[in-house]
Amino acid sequence: MSRLTIRARLTVLYGGLLFVAGVVLLAVTYVLVGQRMPTAVRILATHTRGPNDDPSVALPSGDQVYLSDLPEKLRDAALQDMLTTGTIALVLVTVVAVGFGWLLAGRALQPLHRITETAHRIAAAPAADRGLHERIALAGPRDEVKELADTFDTMLERLDRSFDGQRRFVANASHELRTPLTLSRAVLEYAAHRDTLPPEVRQLTELLLDINLRHERLINGLLLLARTDNEMLDSSPVDLADVVAHTVTHLAPEAEKAGVSVGGEPAPAPTLGDPVLLERLVQNLVENGIRHNTGTSEGWVRVACRTVPGGLVELTVSNSGPVIPRYEIPGLFEPFRRYGSERVDRDRGAGLGLSIVRSVARAHGGDVTAEPRDGGGLLVRVTLPLATGPGVA
Repeated sequence: MSRLTIRARLTVLYGGLLFVAGVVLLAVTYVLVGQRMPTAVRILATHTRGPNDDPSVALPSGDQVYLSDLPEKLRDAALQDMLTTGTIALVLVTVVAVGFGWLLAGRALQPLHRITETAHRIAAAPAADRGLHERIALAGPRDEVKELADTFDTMLERLDRSFDGQRRFVANASHELRTPLTLSRAVLEYAAHRDTLPPEVRQLTELLLDINLRHERLINGLLLLARTDNEMLDSSPVDLADVVAHTVTHLAPEAEKAGVSVGGEPAPAPTLGDPVLLERLVQNLVENGIRHNTGTSEGWVRVACRTVPGGLVELTVSNSGPVIPRYEIPGLFEPFRRYGSERVDRDRGAGLGLSIVRSVARAHGGDVTAEPRDGGGLLVRVTLPLATGPGVA
């Protein structure tokens, strides 16, 4: 059952109070008038003997004579007429008051509608910080609504400063963290290729290179996760079919090395977004399917994309692998969360792959879900808005 709006409730309250007050006033008036009106009235007339009156007719003593009593029915009729007229007037006044109450309530609630519309625009932004520059800037007397709007503006200003500082931190961290790792990798690669390097030192150098590569993947994943959460995206037409075909070809050597067969079923699936981020989304899902597989030559990964009803495009990535309980799946989309014993396996990644997938999907106005397969493994489904228009193939 839908509840009444505040405007409707205020209108009903105003009209109800006026109607109750009118009923009480009419009842009090009815009682008071009934008490003041006598049940019988004596009408006295003054008689003066005229020149043509018969002197033999005797008049009562004095100049007045009793005529009659007013019937009680006349009193009741007057009270009933007053009650009927008052009731009709009360109903008409209540209807008019309800109409004016509706208009006044709407006018009084206009500032609240303005606050709500601003909050909706900010909440509907595809990126977390988009729209934080907006302000309500409500004018008028400093009442409770004005104070609420000013408080909301202050909150938006602080959030805008916070996100702006975070953007600067991400940009600085991107440079400060990547540069030393790149230099370290270059030095280690130079040392590893020296012919005079002892076997023990060569083994240690290769181990350091693996650790350095793992740190690079971790930092790149964290920066990408922060970017998709905070950065405004430049949208351009992207066909997921091209992205799927490119990703399957690009990851074929890694899949062959892991003994996993990768197949793609791309169908036209045009959408709008950042091509680099969408390619990273597909790549993370396919890499996740390759790394978290059966570990045997029977492992497989299937990638497909298509358009679906409802103005959406759908990307599905399914893979063989261990049986995963359904209650474990929501945690797989959290940063640094991996399933079971894989949490301590360094070769499985940092646990950011599915977190980045979800962040990229939501930044593009889509969503991602996953469900376990009966024979083991996962079926991950990503939905994104369908791109339409003359610029879309």
